[in-house]
Amino acid sequence: MREDIYHLIRKANKHEKWSKLYNFFICGVAILSIVPLMFKKSNAILDMLDLVTVYLLFMDYIFRWIVADYMMKKPKGVWAFIVYPLTPYALLDLLSILLSLGLLSGGWRILRMFRITKLAHYSENFTYIVNVFEKEKQSLLSVLCVALGYIFISALAMFCYEPQTFDSFFDALYWATTALTTVGYGDVYPTTMIGQLISMISSIFGVAVIALPAGIVTGGFLEEINKRKEQKEKEEEAHE
Repeated sequence: MREDIYHLIRKANKHEKWSKLYNFFICGVAILSIVPLMFKKSNAILDMLDLVTVYLLFMDYIFRWIVADYMMKKPKGVWAFIVYPLTPYALLDLLSILLSLGLLSGGWRILRMFRITKLAHYSENFTYIVNVFEKEKQSLLSVLCVALGYIFISALAMFCYEPQTFDSFFDALYWATTALTTVGYGDVYPTTMIGQLISMISSIFGVAVIALPAGIVTGGFLEEINKRKEQKEKEEEAHE
């Protein structure tokens, strides 16, 4: 029975009809479950929609837990059932339904948005992105450290030279982040010559910092797509 459940809930292969239907069904449930978040006031229909969808998602969570030894490469055996609830996907699935199950207060309503991550279980494109981030994590972390370091330094410099503009260091951090990403909302801006000079340098530097991870992710994504194409061609040849 557990093996049948595993074949049903896993990401469907090309010729697995029932598994494909389940994939589409649970993705549809996940999308419908966040519909109540789009309304300020609830009503009987939205409450019923939330109740039905949350129990279906909870059922999917239980299914995944009882076949954890099939789903996880490591560890195997009893340890798979112990470790599975601590995996990132399982934690997101659980946190997203705790509120509707009455185990969290209404202040955690935002956690319900995590239900949309259910689509990640079945999305091939999302798998590509995860693989890219896994392979390029060292390069991306290096870029992130450079960006965070520069944000902190430019915020500190701006806070020192323009105390009349920024009421707190957090305001300076907010400005430095928007300037580095070249967004610049215009609600806070430097008024002194030194502050404007720092702002110009930050904007120019931000173009380079934003371009680096974009190039890394794009290159890795194309590599994953080409690899998947080759794999599909081999599978089709083997099937024939």
